[in-house]
Amino acid sequence: MPEEIIRSLTVDGLRYGYRVLPRDPSAGGAPATEPVLVIGGALQGMFGWPQMDDHLGPVADVVTADLPGMGTADPLPPGPGAPVLRAAVTGILDDLGIARVNLFGFSYGASIAFGCARHDPGRVARLVLGGVPTHIGEDRRAYWHRATQALAEGDAERFASLAADGLMCLDPARPVHRRELARRYVRRSFLHALAHSEHAADSLRRALGDMPDFSGGLSGVPALVFAGEHDTVTSPELQREFAGTIEGSRFLTLPESDHWVVLERADEVASLVTRFFTDQPVDAVAHLLPHQARAGEAVPSDSTPVSPPAPGATAPRTAPR
Repeated sequence: MPEEIIRSLTVDGLRYGYRVLPRDPSAGGAPATEPVLVIGGALQGMFGWPQMDDHLGPVADVVTADLPGMGTADPLPPGPGAPVLRAAVTGILDDLGIARVNLFGFSYGASIAFGCARHDPGRVARLVLGGVPTHIGEDRRAYWHRATQALAEGDAERFASLAADGLMCLDPARPVHRRELARRYVRRSFLHALAHSEHAADSLRRALGDMPDFSGGLSGVPALVFAGEHDTVTSPELQREFAGTIEGSRFLTLPESDHWVVLERADEVASLVTRFFTDQPVDAVAHLLPHQARAGEAVPSDSTPVSPPAPGATAPRTAPR
């Protein structure tokens, strides 16, 4: 395994950093695709993606980051964070000296990745978005409102439990692979962040209360959107509707998983991302993805069909308050 490289950068006076795992030279030959930049949720910093290293390492350089407001980076200042985060991603590409990158954004990171693709599509070779929070229901808002109240009162244990539960499907009638394991992991991650980062609380409040913009559509970038079939943050049907605003995109659901599909189906997600970024058929994992359909096409009877969006239509633009 090659040695990873850690680099520090600044944007608008904010310190942040990224990590590069160069492609494993033992794989031989030339890289199969452009470098892959992974952008996760508020607590998924540069060291939180070992499964991507394992799957993508033989075919491409893997880049992960602590963007402003995440991990060890400086906190975001008050006000809209999207322009700063887009500039931070551009700074990584410029520092790497690369023209284009494969971009994978998950959950909160999906809004950053989508915003980068919309504002500078020429620098994005391919785009994968997972767990896209385009619309948040009132039940999730209630969870996070109680969670932020607990945090304000100094009750970190209660906050971690409520925030974790608000991101997961706890209905016993809806099977979720490794549900309890993922639940414990997410809860511990919240507690660890609160204990080891002086601005973790502010970062979590922003991630739970931001209003990411998924409107406007996108063209000219090959894209894949995927969701866990029991995602309770934003339903797969609404995520499919969003995928329909991206020209020529593909939408897939992964069975027995919820919003934390990257934990519950870690190997399957990594394999899916690797295949898409290397222009291989994603149908090779069809036995794990029973509800697949191209965005805007008819889908199997156990999923809700989605018509192509009308000209000028946009995806919902709401998020937890």
